[in-house]
Amino acid sequence: MSVSIPQPFRATVQGPIGPVTVDGIPNDFDISIEKLPKITIGVDPLSVDITHLPKITVGLDPVTIKPVDVNLAITRIPDVRTHLPADFTIGMKVLGLELLALRVTGEAQVITEPYTPNPCEETEPAPARPVLTALPPENG
Repeated sequence: MSVSIPQPFRATVQGPIGPVTVDGIPNDFDISIEKLPKITIGVDPLSVDITHLPKITVGLDPVTIKPVDVNLAITRIPDVRTHLPADFTIGMKVLGLELLALRVTGEAQVITEPYTPNPCEETEPAPARPVLTALPPENG
């Protein structure tokens, strides 16, 4: 078995990194395998002889099944305040270059406890709306 590389070896690569040229490999390379070693796989004879098997006995007491009453219920959802952060991006890229992007970020909450605002959530009460009344008609 042998491998030969033809000479002269020439290759040219063109692209955005500029021309790259390989001009010739200076030597001839030959790879050869002269002799393979002898490989032998063997198994010694195997003999199994069973002359006596022991007696095996399995005993079972009577099994009685009594009815079991199982009641599973969720009586109250635990008090939990869960924050669900959201970060979505919809956009367009060409060759890995981002041309257009729309990002939507925020946070949603799941609250199963009686709502009491955190200190950062407290707000002032809204001012009362003025009551509008009609003007008296002018005499003229």
